[in-house]
Amino acid sequence: MSELAARKDLLDIEDLGLDEIEYVLDNAVPFKDLFQRSVKKVPTLRGKSVLSLFYEPSTRTSSSFEVAAMRLSADVTHFSVSTSSMVKGESLLDTIETLQAMRSDYIVIRHQAAGVPGIVARNTGASVVNAGDGYHAHPTQALLDAFTLREVFPDLEGRRVVIVGDVLHSRVARSVSTLFRKLGIEVAVLGPGSLIPRGRHGFMTRLSDWEETFDWKPDAIYLLRVQLERQEGQFFPGIAEYHRMYGVNSDRLQRIRRLGAWLMHPGPVNRGVEITDEAMQYEKSLVNAQVENGIAVRMAVLHWLKPENAKE
Repeated sequence: MSELAARKDLLDIEDLGLDEIEYVLDNAVPFKDLFQRSVKKVPTLRGKSVLSLFYEPSTRTSSSFEVAAMRLSADVTHFSVSTSSMVKGESLLDTIETLQAMRSDYIVIRHQAAGVPGIVARNTGASVVNAGDGYHAHPTQALLDAFTLREVFPDLEGRRVVIVGDVLHSRVARSVSTLFRKLGIEVAVLGPGSLIPRGRHGFMTRLSDWEETFDWKPDAIYLLRVQLERQEGQFFPGIAEYHRMYGVNSDRLQRIRRLGAWLMHPGPVNRGVEITDEAMQYEKSLVNAQVENGIAVRMAVLHWLKPENAKE
């Protein structure tokens, strides 16, 4: 594996230089090769501890980090927020002191408030990985998406990706669009006007409907989950109307197939909303590849980061 100076934390794609991004993507390749063969574990992080701290429900991301850490031979501990002192009024800083006492080497944290992973990182010697904070960032999701695209397009420069759906409430959209731009990918957005933030990420092309999207000729279509739990108001008439206007149905799937575009989705998928069952079986769907690649990329991230007490 190539060498690059390690950093302590991974909080936001904005923080990363192109050399760091390429380093993680390059080093994810041998990790994926390892677990696709008979070698399921390597001793890279033997004796190290990873603390999983999720203040929001998660299946894919939490499980992916756990598998990644275990395949690096690290010990994994789940900090159960619902049964912790947090629900009894303990402050975040008090919780950080508790975490410090556990002497964890890595803390993987998801929180509903933007910026919390950064606060934890500044107050602990452990390496902190942001697994999603509010509407702000989800850096490892963006890295695994770039890794997945790079498997089908070794040269990403000049490729086109359209992000479809709830951009306003999506930390994934923010991180993915930022990373894609750094890699030379052209990014466009399609969705209800109420869910496309104005003035943010002016580098993205705004598309008005699917016809304009097909004319734009994207190489990949990235569908976002409609996040009803994050929407405090009514942003569109209803689920059926959203699917009619922006979902991938049978007719649009045929257009996508003729275009030769790939389909992506960060999961979990709302079938019948963003995509139909038929479209989930599309031969150029990368959804399952994204899940598998998430493990390899997160292994590469944990391998790269160095807690303060581990630095020479």
